[in-house]
This record gives sequence, structure tokens and C-alpha cells, in this order.
Amino acid sequence: MIIRSFLFVPGDSGRKLLKAAESDADALIVDLEDAVAAREKPRARSIAREFVSEHSERGCWVRINPFDTEDALADLRALMPSAPAGIVLPKPYGAKDAIQLGKLLDVLEQEYDVRQGSTGILPIATERPGALFHLHEYVRATDRLAGLTWGAEDLGAAVGASAIRDAEGNWLAPYELARSLCLFAAAAAAVPAVDTVFTDYRDDEGLRASAERARRDGFSGMLAIHPAQAAIINESFLPSREEVERARRIVDLFAATPDAGTVGLDGQMLDRPHLLQAQRILEVAERLKPES
Repeated sequence: MIIRSFLFVPGDSGRKLLKAAESDADALIVDLEDAVAAREKPRARSIAREFVSEHSERGCWVRINPFDTEDALADLRALMPSAPAGIVLPKPYGAKDAIQLGKLLDVLEQEYDVRQGSTGILPIATERPGALFHLHEYVRATDRLAGLTWGAEDLGAAVGASAIRDAEGNWLAPYELARSLCLFAAAAAAVPAVDTVFTDYRDDEGLRASAERARRDGFSGMLAIHPAQAAIINESFLPSREEVERARRIVDLFAATPDAGTVGLDGQMLDRPHLLQAQRILEVAERLKPES
């Protein structure tokens, strides 16, 4: 399944969880970390466990608390019996946290009779400054690795930044670097790269521009913080009709001349990287084609 939109939902609000279940989001992230106050975490686990159990068809992921806290194990023990699609891992120090989480999931899946290996891991890989120096370690880290995403707010707070975007809303250089490193690390690990949230949920045009830029750069999906953002994100990550038609022409040209290293199309010379990109576009278009 191609996941274009991951929607964060506070794990302590049954009302918001039910609203999210009716949204256009491809997957939900039931949040037990930043969206839930410390005193509310036990209650949130109970609400989240019931919701995930009753909405397995929605592709429910769970953002646990950081792996080096006691809350993380409590989150996992509470939620694993409901067989979530995956665990969103916040603030990892590096791939070693994902590896250790994978080993723990091996045990918990067996303990709670969950299909072995079925629980994916999506690290938010850039929230600690030191983690940026370990992104390459996600290559072959764990078979459970389902993607990589990134975050700027915690990173900015950690370095003492007074801003993370410029006046036009563009990422400042340190955070653009973190975004790029996440993208390249995901590509090296052969997993999807998921772009971070666009925080102004009232700015539809800004969100659309951000999502289109993400797809242009190579991200396969995006995080969302409001149900209304999901439809815009999903649409933005669909290849256009023109892209699909051009991709089909490229694939057909290479198929007609299988021994050629390059082909000409509309005055341009195209080589194997163009073929791979065209094949990806057609694969995405086919997999996201509406069911008849």
C-alpha cells in the first residue's frame, strides 16, 4: 500500500479519533507522545487501545513516547494487543533505537499473538541533533523499517533556534539540510520518505504547495495534523495525467529498443534514470487508481 497522508490524532480524545477515522487520510497516527499531557497518558492508552482494535481497517499507527523513557514500554504493552499497523518512533538517537524496538516487537507480537513481523516502524529521524550523524545507519537496520520521516520543531528547540522558517515560510538552512538528509537516508534504505507536517491547517494553498514540493523532491507522502489536510495531500501526491502519459511513452520507447542506453523524446535525450523515474510514476498511478 502507498501511504500518502499520515494523520496525527491525539490518543486521549475519543471524539477526535472518531472524526479522524472518517477522514480521507491513508493512515492514522494515534499520538501518545506530544499531544497527550503526562497525567493523561494512562487514560490515553486505554482510549487508544480500544480505538485501534475497533478500526484495524484504517491502518492505525501509534506514536509512542521516546524509546528511552518508561512511558514507551507502557505504551507498547497497552497497544500491541490491538495489533497496530506500525509504531511511530519519536526522538531516536539513531538506527540503534529502531533495531532495539524491532527486537522488542518480536517479543510482544509473540506474547500477544500478533502476526510475527507485521508491525512496521516509522522513525521521526531528525528530532535530536546527534541523530543527523547516524541517518546512514538505517540502511539494513531492520526489516520492520517502513519509512523515514523528519521533524524540525524539536530539532530547533534542541539547538536554541529562534526560528525554523523564514518570513516566506521556507525552511531555514539547518532544517532544509535535515529534510534532505532524511530523504537521502530513506532512498539508501529503500523505504519511503515521508515529509513533515505543514502546521497552518487553515492555509490550503500553502499546504498544497508544500505537498507538491515534497512529491517533486522525492517524498512519497506527508504527515498531517488536521483531517482537512488529508484530501489535499492525497491529491498532491497523485501523478498528473500528463506525467502518466509521458512516463508511458518513455517506457514504451525503451521497450521498443531494449539494447539502447538512451532514447530521444520531444527533443530530449533520455537515459536509464529517466526510465526508472517513469516506471515509478506508472507504478504509483496504477496502485492509486480508483477501484471500479
